Amino acid sequence: MAHASLTPTAMSAPCPGLPVLLALDLGTTTGWALQAADGLITSGTVSFRPSRYDGGGMRYLRFRGWLEQLAHDAGAITAIHFEEVRRHVGTDAAHVYGGLMATLTLWAENAGVAYQGVPVGTIKRHATGKGNANKDAMMAAARARGFSPADDNEADAIAILLWALETRGGVQ
Repeated sequence: MAHASLTPTAMSAPCPGLPVLLALDLGTTTGWALQAADGLITSGTVSFRPSRYDGGGMRYLRFRGWLEQLAHDAGAITAIHFEEVRRHVGTDAAHVYGGLMATLTLWAENAGVAYQGVPVGTIKRHATGKGNANKDAMMAAARARGFSPADDNEADAIAILLWALETRGGVQ
């Protein structure tokens, strides 16, 4: 089973009928942030690290199951925004990211949920004013906005969600 940590944070007074938005920082430890229809923002991390007895596809099956459970718990997800990584330091990280992105896009297509990749520099620039901000700067930016991210994965997901909310998914 995947391990998750939750940090509920109210961004503003609840406004029923808001779109349910999900932001993801894909990786073995995936950061996530979600705005529910009542305006409540929750965030956390979930680990898809395989156990020594798992086959190669188990992390992706767990990821799909996690998405399904999240959609069941949060209600109909309107849109998913995820960090679009174009360059990876390691081959394993690239493979994991590609598998998670393939699983995410397949799930979203089947569920009829809009999805969009957001370039890393765009997220960092929006959060910190600097397109090449480091992990500490991203954590500090999330804290300055009233969140308490457990790690840089959660901080990145929060930054993606705030970018999506404040730019209406890049329209503004």
